[in-house]
Amino acid sequence: MIERKFIKQNMKEHAIKEYISQHVSNAGHSYTKLQRTPLGEKIIICASRPGLVVGKSGANIARLTRELKEKFHLENPQIELVEVEQPDLDPSVVSESIAGSLERYGSARFKAIGHAAMTKVMKAGALGVEIVISGKIPSTRAKSWRFYQGYLKKCGDIALVGVHKAYASAKLKTGIIGIKVSILPSTTVLPDHIEFVEQKQELVEEVTETDSAVQEIKEQVAEETQPAKKPAKKATKKTKAKKKDES
Repeated sequence: MIERKFIKQNMKEHAIKEYISQHVSNAGHSYTKLQRTPLGEKIIICASRPGLVVGKSGANIARLTRELKEKFHLENPQIELVEVEQPDLDPSVVSESIAGSLERYGSARFKAIGHAAMTKVMKAGALGVEIVISGKIPSTRAKSWRFYQGYLKKCGDIALVGVHKAYASAKLKTGIIGIKVSILPSTTVLPDHIEFVEQKQELVEEVTETDSAVQEIKEQVAEETQPAKKPAKKATKKTKAKKKDES
């Protein structure tokens, strides 16, 4: 029974994330996180343009909060906005921008759009990028066009953890166009990465004997090597008496 509860809860969270991503897609939506607090549900929305999510005088965010209460029966949803630090390295933002450009300019300029997005990602500091646009472009038959540059892992643990992927879709007259973006950021440490450590070089300087410092060192060494002088013995009573007799 408890498994059904967890499944139902995860399905509800997924539906909330899908609903938010559809309503804030024009704001460069990256991801959505849900946290449960004693005061209510906390929803963190990460977007490249958070001002569009808020709207004029907070109208958009107020409407979104009201709709989440009514549709998903949330008691007290608290929406928090986070701005994407590097939007050109976020695959979700890049895929949504490509989809928006295709919907605006059509499928005739898909090559220019793909190359422009790829160049922006590489200039932002990525190790590698791959963009796959599939659909009825530019003809009536479905094809897949691949734009890639740099170094990108295709298998292994790095391909699952280090490579960031995102999917988006553009609605055109010829049909729906699928967009897949894979980015390998520069912060990912590859298993074959090797760092060379420079060894410290010891500098040896020649010092002449005429140097005063060398003379001082020699004198100190000579004093330490000389045997210590035995202290003079104190005169005892017998020796004192002999000296008196002799006198």
